[in-house]
Amino acid sequence: MMYVGSCLCLISRYALMMRPRDRRERALARRLPRGPLRAVSLVEEVSRVLREAILEGTLRGGEQLVEAELKEQFGVSRSPIREALRDLEKKGLVEIIPRKGAFVRSISSRDIEENFPVRAVLEGLAAKEALDKLRPEQMRDMEEALEKMRGAVEAKDGKSYWEHHRLFHDTFIQACGNQLLMGLLRDLRTHALWYRFSYQYYREDLARSLAIHEKILELFRKKDPTKSQELEVMVRVHIEEAMGRFLSYLEEQETKGRFRSDSVPQDGGSNYSLPGRQG
Repeated sequence: MMYVGSCLCLISRYALMMRPRDRRERALARRLPRGPLRAVSLVEEVSRVLREAILEGTLRGGEQLVEAELKEQFGVSRSPIREALRDLEKKGLVEIIPRKGAFVRSISSRDIEENFPVRAVLEGLAAKEALDKLRPEQMRDMEEALEKMRGAVEAKDGKSYWEHHRLFHDTFIQACGNQLLMGLLRDLRTHALWYRFSYQYYREDLARSLAIHEKILELFRKKDPTKSQELEVMVRVHIEEAMGRFLSYLEEQETKGRFRSDSVPQDGGSNYSLPGRQG
């Protein structure tokens, strides 16, 4: 009994001597799982490169993403490749089929019909809220983006046009200051960018799109609160009209039986690479 009492006394004294930080660390260790930390930055980098390749149309709908090829291309192990593919599956850009592999998701008419009406309403609201909040430097960013869009129309450069079109819209969305609205639009616009897979088609509509954006910018310049409703409607209708053109184009391509299949690499090679790596 004396031995047990001595042990208890020593334990009590040790507990009192422990620094608060030591006790916190021990408590934290009990609550957190053991094991090595995964290389988050590497997973995110692989996911980012593949995401951009999908959004820009380098990787086409239905194209298989073979783990062995990606491992060789990026010079990494299979683990970050698999995690990156799961991340892209959560984002709706990749479909993982058991015993078959990972594939870039193909776009359907339903994707367009579910995305664009919601985005039209929310983006119109963002423009309305941004009208009296747009800072001078943000106005300059929109003016610069519009100037680049003009140059792209003259050069018939669809890719450049839509890159600066995105910057134009991103600027006033940021200016609205509504974090919830910005978050919702971020996801919707990510997929909308993906849907712009055919720059050749959009060259036919660049001049019309440019004219609408010139009117939108003019309303922002005036900062007239009585025009906020007009601005909201203009942005909403612009996106709704784009939806109609998308659906017509999808129907045409599906009828021809070559929707998103004519741009898949014919040599079996990869079109993606990590920055600084020789592909």
